Amino acid sequence: MTNPVVRELLERSNRLGSDPRNTNYAGGNTSAKGTETDPVTGQPVELLWVKGSGGDLGTLQESGLAVLRLDRLRSLVDVYPGVDREDEMVAAFDFCLHGRGGAAPSIDTAMHGLVDAAHVDHLHPDSGIALATAADGEALTRECFGDRVVWVPWRRPGFQLGLDIAAIKEKNPQAIGCVLGGHGITAWGATAAEAEANSLDVIRTAERFLAERGEAEPFGAVVPGFEALPEDERRARAAALAPVIRGLASTDRPQVGHFTDSDVVLDFLSREKLQPLAALGTSCPDHFLRTKVRPMVVDLPATATTDEVVRRLKELHEEYRTEYAAYYERHATPDSPAMRGADPAIVLVPGVGMFSFGANKQTARVAGEFYVNAINVMRGAEAVSTYAPIDESEKFRIEYWALEEAKLQRMPKPKPLATRVALVTGAASGIGKAIAERLAAEGACVVVADLDLQKATDAAAGIGGPDVAIGVAADVSDAEAVAAAFREAVLAFGGVDLVVNNAGLSISKPLLETTERDWDLQHDVMAKGSFLVSREAARIMIEQGMGGDVVYISSKNSVFAGPSNIAYSSTKADQAHQVRLLAAELGEHQIRVNGINPDGVVRGSGIFAGGWGAKRAAVYGVPEEELGQFYAQRTLLKREVLPEHVADAVFALTGGELTRTTGLHVPVDSGVAAAFLR
Repeated sequence: MTNPVVRELLERSNRLGSDPRNTNYAGGNTSAKGTETDPVTGQPVELLWVKGSGGDLGTLQESGLAVLRLDRLRSLVDVYPGVDREDEMVAAFDFCLHGRGGAAPSIDTAMHGLVDAAHVDHLHPDSGIALATAADGEALTRECFGDRVVWVPWRRPGFQLGLDIAAIKEKNPQAIGCVLGGHGITAWGATAAEAEANSLDVIRTAERFLAERGEAEPFGAVVPGFEALPEDERRARAAALAPVIRGLASTDRPQVGHFTDSDVVLDFLSREKLQPLAALGTSCPDHFLRTKVRPMVVDLPATATTDEVVRRLKELHEEYRTEYAAYYERHATPDSPAMRGADPAIVLVPGVGMFSFGANKQTARVAGEFYVNAINVMRGAEAVSTYAPIDESEKFRIEYWALEEAKLQRMPKPKPLATRVALVTGAASGIGKAIAERLAAEGACVVVADLDLQKATDAAAGIGGPDVAIGVAADVSDAEAVAAAFREAVLAFGGVDLVVNNAGLSISKPLLETTERDWDLQHDVMAKGSFLVSREAARIMIEQGMGGDVVYISSKNSVFAGPSNIAYSSTKADQAHQVRLLAAELGEHQIRVNGINPDGVVRGSGIFAGGWGAKRAAVYGVPEEELGQFYAQRTLLKREVLPEHVADAVFALTGGELTRTTGLHVPVDSGVAAAFLR
């Protein structure tokens, strides 16, 4: 980076975007104008650097900027065909680009290029949107700011809005910015520092105005029975409801979930105005594009039983889908994109919290964050006036905007396991860790379950942040510990679709040396543990109604009679038959159950490192460090089996190519003829 204008723009953007009081994730945009030498003519050329489409201010880098020639961009005013055809101007921005690379220009590019200021910030602060969505927002803006900030009536983002703001700035030379009705704020300055200071001035002044001028309880009184449940009870209820809600929200297409029970959410859900305000929906385009036109709200008190809430959720979901289809039909035109789905993105349950949904965990989490922004906006608007979002027809125009549809079509193709939530036991090391890593790489959200919580957490951190993987403690031999691990999974991601029974240990002893404790320990962890995990997984999958996969990491020893191995091999045979039994039982729920029979996985194996390797090496009379190669040489392929080969088999069974396969055992042993399935 050589241009100081760009450096200042990025630093300003990152500061503004890192504070949620200033703007929401991926919301708003910033720009700067300056000069560089044109490499063709050798002459100075005026340029506009502006945050590109889809970027986030808090993490913006130079590659996320669109760079346009200012003379060409401003010349578009002369060919602008009018508001009825303003969408055509977005394609015209491409003919104004300077140089190679850079981000695609966003719909707000005109605002930044046409406003006569060197530095422009367009942001979505809760305080600014509260004024922008108040019924008498124009008068409140004047009361709050005097003539320093000017009101701009609602207009859909685009070229005409850029012309409007440019004209307002020209007519109001004393102004430092404007409030965009129903939308957000824009501020400007002659320098980067001045623009940032003006943006913060607008935001903080609005915050103070709402706090000092507003009433104490803008959402009305707390409704008896709708208060938040105690934390433990609340989260237990949320875990019980999450799979059901996720299944409903995935009727049209699978979704990942996120749960929020912050004080802001719980307070809103307890108040008199919950239903009427929620019905009005959100206003800022960034908000309802993420949250849909309105949330689905349970109209039962927190004192209702779980069964009562589940029944009501199913009724409300049918009503929501009918109403959403009617909303689409009311406003769709012959050239509107097809309806994208009628399921809610936000579900509010009084006393419990908010469930938000998206195509991945980050999208689901951000949708929830946006609805928290919407709650803050509604609180501010109701505190000083009446919340009055933009008309439903305008919301539809943006939700089903051809430009928005084009943006969606440009998104990369989802990975094979996108939207799937996987829980892998014994996943902090060895085979389990390799499986967890592979599933995450293929798009799944992964729950790393292990007896050692710290190791599970570390393994999850190595796979990715909490939007990709979490670590949970799980003693698979303890039914309550298993249930607790699944509760954490559904609270993190909304449910579970894919479970891998991998947790295990091994004690290599001949019959006469095998103690009762040896036998019980191995059967508790693998036979009983797999049963407990599969039972809890099946309960959740059946409640979701989305099908699922259960995979058992069994062993070649489940069908091969090896020496000095009575306890281990017996429990592996137990697991192998669980596969067949559960495949037969769970098929009607579209839950597929399959097994994998590895052998000789020495390198990276927690079991072999824990003493099993030394004992098996002693049985076969080879040095422990040569055990992997010993196993390889007795196979047909003469190749060593590694943890990632087992992970490959798990993906093969669950990645979408074997959708009609259940009850199968896949050998991953390089070919052990004595263990061929018969």
